[in-house]
Amino acid sequence: MCSRVAIIYNEPIPGRYAAMGEEKAVLGVLDEVTAVHQALTDLGYEVERIPLSPPLEQVRDKLKELNADLVFNLFEGFDGCPETEAMVANMLAESGLPYTGCPGTVLSLALDKARTKALLEASGLATPPYQVLTPETVSRFHLSYPCIVKPCAEDASHGLSEESVVVDFAALERQVREVSQRFGGQALVEEFVDGREFNITILGSKEPLVLPLAEIVYSLPPEKPKILTFSAKWEPDSLYFESSKPVCPVEIDDEIRQRIAWAALGAFTLLGCSGYVRVDLRLGADGVPTIIEVNPNPDVSPDYGAAGQARAAGMSYAQLIERIAQLALERARLETKSKARGRRR
Repeated sequence: MCSRVAIIYNEPIPGRYAAMGEEKAVLGVLDEVTAVHQALTDLGYEVERIPLSPPLEQVRDKLKELNADLVFNLFEGFDGCPETEAMVANMLAESGLPYTGCPGTVLSLALDKARTKALLEASGLATPPYQVLTPETVSRFHLSYPCIVKPCAEDASHGLSEESVVVDFAALERQVREVSQRFGGQALVEEFVDGREFNITILGSKEPLVLPLAEIVYSLPPEKPKILTFSAKWEPDSLYFESSKPVCPVEIDDEIRQRIAWAALGAFTLLGCSGYVRVDLRLGADGVPTIIEVNPNPDVSPDYGAAGQARAAGMSYAQLIERIAQLALERARLETKSKARGRRR
């Protein structure tokens, strides 16, 4: 019986993102925490909020002291240290407490965008051709323009702007230098797929549930690249925010819808995902769904993609949060049974 839930999250502290003017993505977790807290309370759980702050040794001690039956993991990594998201999930696994979302191994893998793309390619799942470049290696560029330049290990659209899409070497060199300086030495360069953009949320593990497909519909001027920039997600007064709208459900041919779902499920299984995951794709000119990113533990705020797709599937917001919690408890039970069988052998 689960009655006590601890919500863990990163306490917003001014850091690198604030210095870059991108602190809104860090502050956004507070709205998510409030919504999840309310949903869990309405469902009858006893809920406690646990903000986490550096150093990691302090986090480990705080997790050991938790008095909870379940941890609802909304921790997204400390400001400027996205790799700590996986580290905290690993601490939760070591504690033996059931926790929501993907395990640390998946969070770490998905954060390494180049490694994820290499796995997708090797498995036969379509993803744009890419290179990892630095200012020192940019002369080795061999892709076809246009390309998009992004950080190798960030989420929440950090570092993405309309300048991220480049059409010549001068712009490429400038963006690689910019990204390398701001985000740690390397830039991921991909051939830009200028087709319809979709995302799809998957719930579960062994028998995953695919929620209705969503599309990002752009109404930008022709000269603006159609991408989800940082401002499209976090700056309501910006052109990109106003001109980048999610639509769910989507009007699309059933065969294409099925191909998109199969591609997303393939990525979900390949990376070993569980809990809840969003897969971002674009439809190439050849009609092939091309995987752009795999996003474990995406934002589950009421106004964001996962919640909207759940509503399209007939689930209330509280039902979505309850489902995520129950998936964590189910995984914990299965892991306990597996360990017991191992001991009997």
